[in-house]
Amino acid sequence: MRWLVGWSSTATGADPTEEARTLVPVGAQLLWGDPDPLWAVGDWRPDEVRVVQADAQTRLAVFGVCGATDDQLRVGLFAARGGALRHLTAWPGSYTAVVQVGRRVTVTGDLAGARPVFHTSWAGGTAYATAALPLADLIEAGLDIGHLAALLACPDAPEALGAGTPYEGVRRVPPGHALVLRGGSSDITSYEPTASLAVAAPQLPPEQAVDGVRDALIEAVRARLAGVRHAPDPDGLGGLDPGPVPGMGPAERRAARGAPAPGFGADLSGGSASATLALLAAGLPGVPGTVNGRGERLLAVTFNDRATHGGQPYREAELERARSMAANPRLHHVVVAAGEEALPYADLESGPLTDEPGPSLITAGRHRRRLLAGSADHFVGAGARQVLDAHPARLADLLMDRRRRHLLRPVTALAKADGPLSQSALVPFTVYRAARKLARTPYGVGIAETATRLRERQFSDEVAGGGAVDASLAALSWCRPGPAARWLTGEALAEVSVRLTAAADRAPAVGRPGERRARAALARHAADHRIFEQAAEVRNQRLHAPFLDNQVVLACRALPDTLRVQPGARAAVLRAVLSGAGVRDLPPGWGATSHLTHAAAVRAGLRTSIGDVVGLFDTPLLADAGLVEARVVRKALRAAAEGAPLPLDGLAELVSTELWLRRLLARRGTCWTGTAAPRRRAVAGGVAPRTSL
Repeated sequence: MRWLVGWSSTATGADPTEEARTLVPVGAQLLWGDPDPLWAVGDWRPDEVRVVQADAQTRLAVFGVCGATDDQLRVGLFAARGGALRHLTAWPGSYTAVVQVGRRVTVTGDLAGARPVFHTSWAGGTAYATAALPLADLIEAGLDIGHLAALLACPDAPEALGAGTPYEGVRRVPPGHALVLRGGSSDITSYEPTASLAVAAPQLPPEQAVDGVRDALIEAVRARLAGVRHAPDPDGLGGLDPGPVPGMGPAERRAARGAPAPGFGADLSGGSASATLALLAAGLPGVPGTVNGRGERLLAVTFNDRATHGGQPYREAELERARSMAANPRLHHVVVAAGEEALPYADLESGPLTDEPGPSLITAGRHRRRLLAGSADHFVGAGARQVLDAHPARLADLLMDRRRRHLLRPVTALAKADGPLSQSALVPFTVYRAARKLARTPYGVGIAETATRLRERQFSDEVAGGGAVDASLAALSWCRPGPAARWLTGEALAEVSVRLTAAADRAPAVGRPGERRARAALARHAADHRIFEQAAEVRNQRLHAPFLDNQVVLACRALPDTLRVQPGARAAVLRAVLSGAGVRDLPPGWGATSHLTHAAAVRAGLRTSIGDVVGLFDTPLLADAGLVEARVVRKALRAAAEGAPLPLDGLAELVSTELWLRRLLARRGTCWTGTAAPRRRAVAGGVAPRTSL
């Protein structure tokens, strides 16, 4: 795990940095020193940490992949010195920028939330980092049980989560904001342009908006390809293959040693998002592959789950599309086949401690098999659905703009989505009525309704197994309970409802329901992707998710709602992106969705590993914290394994949170060293049984 950490101390009074001077993060590289030091911690590559300096008290550090030149960084530094922060967030790539101008320190987050910034009060000033756990170590924080309850009950609701983290006293900077520190005091400011709350922002013509998405994606991919080619050498063998092994080729031997291939690669699942990135990376001028002119083809990796999808028509169609696209002469195709050993929930005992809990903890081993066959720099299509697709609540936005005729195609597609047995004749009226109700419901009233539903345990519209119509109707709200809420205790739900009620009472001026729900869904997905990167991390490998870059997010937000809500809009936009980049020969069926793949694998994995999973809840820490009743969760897990229509995503969140708590409390030591280093581990005291929340 890689992170940066620093702090800002008070400028007057007794010297509060006396204690701070003896503290150093373990494995840290000091970028600049007192009185407001900054460190880079972990296995950062040399080209991932860039520092430009105007004078001794004016400097800029950029962490991650940034497509800006040194001259552009200097221009951004001078602009930030005058208070203009948007210059720091407009470059291609995915990065965190830290600016120091005198005693003022500014740290920028990203728009999606994949590169968050955390902060906490410490030593009379403020400490900040791009990971929450080091700050929790620094202040010896306890667990925030209320935040864990909100994370399980309403994971997509910013009103419930607030700016908190699982650690008491450690706060998160919201996406699209920057943390500004002056002499130890902290302030959070937005760098996004302010939009009107009364009417929708002027929308670009569809063709111009799609061109913007194309340009942003190409620049995002080019920013990665323009970097240094990395050749991992985990065994100290100078990059040489240690020798032949019967029945294993070079790729298999490398994967067995736990090392990715040199150069660049990409997922090629047969879906539209990963295929777009693979084809763009393979088609751009330059050498996408390895160094010294060898292996110039982009390594494209397809995962074939033979345990659940072997012989299934939809999966065979996906594999055939992947093979067809891999016929590109600049792609080298690798198919990673796996059986029951790669199912979700397999091998839960192994795995690293992540910064926060996330549902990817139960699938990390599965994805790590695919990533081991990938490259040192590997493209993934994460975030494409969240930035391109229209959240169902955007139908209410169209009604608020008096664009009723644009609802015809999406509601007609919903009527056909669940097959001929659904009540298709009533679907358009049902969806229209729900969208109209949301459009007429004030923000505060909508949040208060969700708080009431939690207190009264009303989860009727969250039943698993429902079709696209049920899912869309449930999403047509300002806020809704998450899939795991049904298994929380009444006390936990009551605390979350109090959080929601407080947010409803404040009733701040907010955006439109569809736009707000879409941003919340993107923030949740970006946070989950960050945890996925940590849980499935392969040494010497970097995952690149261009769809979560600032430039791409902004370009996708410019897509008109009338374009987003059309059936197949994501595939159409990405097809236009590839066509504009010169890629026009796509296989039949390109852009088809594959939701069945994930659900079938999760259920099969739960059924295979039910004994180990239920064993986690014999004496669960979640029950000690008062969040669940162990008996209820065990019963639900067994029922889901037998095929009962229960929310599998909700059970996955419960299991992953319990797993994360066990790994956290089994940890020893801290992220800090020095004479004043904290002697106790984070979350001192563990999880104590609670009678109330």
